[in-house]
Amino acid sequence: MNPSESGMAQVARRMLSAKAEQFTESVIREMTRLAMKHGAVNLSQGFPDFAAPAEVKEAARQAISDDINQYAITWGAKPLRDAIVEKFERTQGVRVDPEREITICCGSTEAMMSTMLAIINPGDEIVVFEPFYENYGPDAILSGATPRFVKLRPPDWSYDEQELARAFGPHTKAIILNTPNNPTGKVFTRRELEFIRDLCVRWNAFCVTDEIYEHILYDGTEHISMARIEGMRDRTIVINGMSKTYSVTGWRVGWAIAPPEPTAAIRKVHDFLTVGAAAPLQQAGAIALKSPQSYYEKLAGDYTVRRERLLKILTAAGFTVFKPRGAYYIMTDISGFGFPDDVAFAKFLVEKVGVAVVPGSSFYNEALDGATQVRFTFCKKETTLAAAEERLSRLPEYIGNR
Repeated sequence: MNPSESGMAQVARRMLSAKAEQFTESVIREMTRLAMKHGAVNLSQGFPDFAAPAEVKEAARQAISDDINQYAITWGAKPLRDAIVEKFERTQGVRVDPEREITICCGSTEAMMSTMLAIINPGDEIVVFEPFYENYGPDAILSGATPRFVKLRPPDWSYDEQELARAFGPHTKAIILNTPNNPTGKVFTRRELEFIRDLCVRWNAFCVTDEIYEHILYDGTEHISMARIEGMRDRTIVINGMSKTYSVTGWRVGWAIAPPEPTAAIRKVHDFLTVGAAAPLQQAGAIALKSPQSYYEKLAGDYTVRRERLLKILTAAGFTVFKPRGAYYIMTDISGFGFPDDVAFAKFLVEKVGVAVVPGSSFYNEALDGATQVRFTFCKKETTLAAAEERLSRLPEYIGNR
């Protein structure tokens, strides 16, 4: 590099955000691109490859035909906010005010980011369980929060109460809670939630709870929102959305349910980040949220079949599997395959075997902590799972020839 090029590079670096340099692009989305490049079966990114419900799609078409094509009110169309109120009360027994406690956002991702920017001040800390959904790390960096990580340990992904208690302190602004959990499939129990509640009360902290997989549950497991735990109604910010429950990950319609004061701040941030979510899709969302209980029961039942299918495939291929109790992912241990780390294994799997997965290190603050894990998703149709089975059945052969 000549001196002029060196000087230009230094200027370019100064012109870029130091925050953006602290994190990489999404590993999950990168694995989808690699799956497309290599013609691999995509068991990495958590989007269904089967059709969304016909009535939900028809509601969107009808909304567009009815000319609901201009801005909705910034914090969300009234019919959708009302539908969220009704559903949250029906499923969790908590009544919220649609005028002062709900903000519709461009997906749960923006709802989380708007929330973080709305509540975080310089010097604030947030507690994050790991392995964590990969967005939470950049969320902390962009909002200026200092994360304090607490391990969830296999096989049941439990946390150590003393370790969690040590993570809280006078600078703690919030704990980020994802239940049912991505990537582990853990569903937090009432006892675990009450322990977290006691720490939030002691240190005057929020609980920001990501509940996007609330209806994808197995083995009689119950989803309990932190908002319904005694003493947490005014400390909980619930993040949710349409993506997973209604198989419309591309619609980007999510929401934050919060007490009036944080809602006012979330709405201001949301307004200047995105103005508002897509109006016709909000209208369709109001219809979707009125689905009968039978819809949610069938959803969980169908995913139970897919879970058992992939557990069988992975076990037969030699993976150590951790059976999820919620969401639609399976974390696995790959230490028995003899690869140096998860990234090397994931690269081998997508390029040579033709199956894309997510390296476990993308869910940890320290890459070494996830070096023996990879995540699979099973929100796929039977033909996709069958193709994965055929390819993974030859995994020992591929490993023997490498």
